[in-house]
Amino acid sequence: MLTVASDIEVLARFGRALADPIRCRILLALRDAPAYPADLADALGVSRTRLSNHLACLRDCGLVVTVPDGRRTRYELADERLGHALDDLRTAVVAVETDRTCTNAATEECC
Repeated sequence: MLTVASDIEVLARFGRALADPIRCRILLALRDAPAYPADLADALGVSRTRLSNHLACLRDCGLVVTVPDGRRTRYELADERLGHALDDLRTAVVAVETDRTCTNAATEECC
C-alpha cells in the first residue's frame, strides 16, 4: 500500500541516502544519465555486490527506479527534480567552510 510520506520522513530518507559516499556517487552518476548496474560498478570502481546493496537502499528510499530494458535493468533517478536538488545541495555545501564539522559529529555520526 502506498502512502504519502511526511516532509520529515522524506528529508530523513534523502539524508540517509546521502550519508554514504558511494550512494552520493551513484546519484551523481544517474543525474547525468541512466545506467546499468555493471556499468555503474565499473565506473565507480566498486564490486557489483556492493553496488547492488547501495542501489537497493536508493530504491527503498524512493530516489531511483528500475526500468526493464530487454534482459537488462537500467537505473535512473525517480524524478528529474532530484538532479536539480543534488546540484542545489552540492553548490550550497561548497559555500561552507571546509575546516568546520558539526559540533556533535563524534557522537551522532554527523558530517
